[in-house]
Amino acid sequence: MSSDDIRAESTVSGNQANIPARIRRELDIDDGDQLRWSLADDGSLRVEIVQQRRGTFADFDGYDGERETNAAEEHDAWGVDVE
Repeated sequence: MSSDDIRAESTVSGNQANIPARIRRELDIDDGDQLRWSLADDGSLRVEIVQQRRGTFADFDGYDGERETNAAEEHDAWGVDVE
């Protein structure tokens, strides 16, 4: 993608600026992502998207094993040898 492929404008309100929807979609910017700003000597502005880290269990759909579990009784025993 070159800088000429997608053009959009936004207005500054107070000390905030919105990222146009076309840009957010193209760069997959989502709630919680951060923007890292840097200003070059020539006056150009660079913005790097720092996407939020997804949780370890973000895609976990739950236990799909063959036996029923009881977390209240077994939670301390997971990964620990119990005599």
